Amino acid sequence: MAKVTTGTGDTGYTGLLGEQRVPKYDARPDTFGTVDEATSALGLARAMAQDQHVKAIIYQVQQELYLLMGELATPEENYAKMGLFITSDHVKRLELVEEDLKREVEIPNKFIIPGDTLDGAALDLARTMIRRAERMAVKLLHEGVIHNNEVVRYLNRLSDLIFILARSLEVKSSLAQLPD
Repeated sequence: MAKVTTGTGDTGYTGLLGEQRVPKYDARPDTFGTVDEATSALGLARAMAQDQHVKAIIYQVQQELYLLMGELATPEENYAKMGLFITSDHVKRLELVEEDLKREVEIPNKFIIPGDTLDGAALDLARTMIRRAERMAVKLLHEGVIHNNEVVRYLNRLSDLIFILARSLEVKSSLAQLPD
C-alpha cells in the first residue's frame, strides 16, 4: 500500500528532487504547488466536459504539467540527471492545438465574463491559476533559480489555449441549445 503520510513535512520543509529540502513557502514549491492547483482545476473541467476531443486535450496538458512540476522541483545540481524537460516542441504542440481550435471558434474582441457553461467556467478557473503559475515561473527565471525559458513560454501558451478551449465549449453548448 502506498504511504501517503510521511511526516517529513511536519516541520514546514519539503524535499526537492534530490537531497535538498526547502521551506514549504520557498518559491519553488510555491510555484509547482500552483501548477498542481491548475492541474486539479483542469481535472475538474475534464470531468465535466462531454466532448471527447476536449477531454483528450486536457488530459495531455495535465500529463505535461506533471513534467513541468518535476522540472520546477529539480535543483540545478540534479537538472542534468532528470533528462526530461519542457521543450520548444511542447510549446509548438500547444500552438498547433490552439490554431486548430481557432479555426472552429471565433474569439470575440471583448472581455469575457466566465460562467456561460460549467466546463468553460472550470477551464477559466484553471486558466487563472496557470497565469499565476506563469508569473511565479517568470520570477524564478529572472532570479536565476530556473534556466529553461520554455517553462514560461509553455505556461503562457497554455493559458491562451485554455482560454480558447473554454470559448469553444461555450460555442458548442450554445449551438446545441438552438431549436431545430
